[in-house]
Amino acid sequence: NGVVRDLGDLAEDFPVVAGSIGPSHGFVHVREIDTPVSVFGITVSPGDLVHADRHGAVVIPNEVIPILKDTVHKLFASERLILDPAEKTGFSFDDFKSAWEDFEKSRT
Repeated sequence: NGVVRDLGDLAEDFPVVAGSIGPSHGFVHVREIDTPVSVFGITVSPGDLVHADRHGAVVIPNEVIPILKDTVHKLFASERLILDPAEKTGFSFDDFKSAWEDFEKSRT
């Protein structure tokens, strides 16, 4: 819900997510700490993980973070079922169909 300023002073690749951009005001008044905020309609609660880039943002709720690492490893492993065969010379449509079947089985 906050405003950010001085974007030109930040490194070009420094990620910033804010409700708006505005000039500095000489007075800062903190109203709340450790409460949910809404940024462009996305609610972010204390402890949530935010991943954002120039294309958008995703909020990962705090209660999901403990299983995130295992989930990402499972995703990468399932993707390899398609990518490894596809990277081999002579990869055919029949090879793709077989790899896709393996991929689908891994998701259940």
